[in-house]
Amino acid sequence: MSTHRDADPSQLRTRVEAAWDDRSLLEDNEHRTAVRHTVALVDDGTLRVANPPQGDGGEWTVNAWVKQAIVLYFVVQEMRVEEVGPFQYHDKIPLKRDWAEAGVRVVPPATARFGAFIERGAILMPSYVNIGAWVGTGTMVDTWATVGSCAQIGRHVHLSGGVGIGGVLEPPGAAPVIIEDGCFIGSRAIVVEGVHLEKEVVLGANVVITASTPIIDVTGSEPKTIKGRVPARSVVVPGTRKKKFPAGEFDLACALIIGQRKASTDTRTSLNDALRTFDVSV
Repeated sequence: MSTHRDADPSQLRTRVEAAWDDRSLLEDNEHRTAVRHTVALVDDGTLRVANPPQGDGGEWTVNAWVKQAIVLYFVVQEMRVEEVGPFQYHDKIPLKRDWAEAGVRVVPPATARFGAFIERGAILMPSYVNIGAWVGTGTMVDTWATVGSCAQIGRHVHLSGGVGIGGVLEPPGAAPVIIEDGCFIGSRAIVVEGVHLEKEVVLGANVVITASTPIIDVTGSEPKTIKGRVPARSVVVPGTRKKKFPAGEFDLACALIIGQRKASTDTRTSLNDALRTFDVSV
């Protein structure tokens, strides 16, 4: 019997894109199988929703057809009951299994859906990783942290307790949340709507960054505002800014870049000390 490892990705793409444009094609076994094989290749890390740049200065590439397959997977899958010890689930998407073989430490009751790739050496504390996500080696998804659908989490990242990483499924061409290698995300921080954190960024506790959140660099003589992307090695804390409305002037949330990580703050132990020097909660 043919498995997903035998499938030709270019042929899978052709069938997935055709089924995306014409859902009636999902009545055909070849198109349903193409959807399932694509998701299985995402699950084992062969395919990714978004590919990192090949060289310095490049951009991430979103594979819209892979996201299409994930959406269609919900269409072709049927509801099923799954028993996990004393727990019972009723859903369309099975849970990932065979953690020992995968070399991933998983602490009960951590949950990762089939179609998420967790690289060998990652650690899942009681947490949740959704379909389409990619989590790199050495990364800890800490207690009650959530990794949304298709989010790309790099290597040696720490998602602290209660962190919320948003999911982005539609539109298929939309970039997912990207957290690059070496980032430290403080407790209860939230990153959503395709926001991109470059390498070794530090977010203090309770920072919330959406696509429209002003990210203000206050390290120079004049503030500089960007949106949707945090430059590499930035140290970021929650802040507010004044804005006038007909009813008066009010404080709106923003994120403040208050400094840069030094070379001596590359380990987690010294990183906590560095955050305290910036008066950043962790």
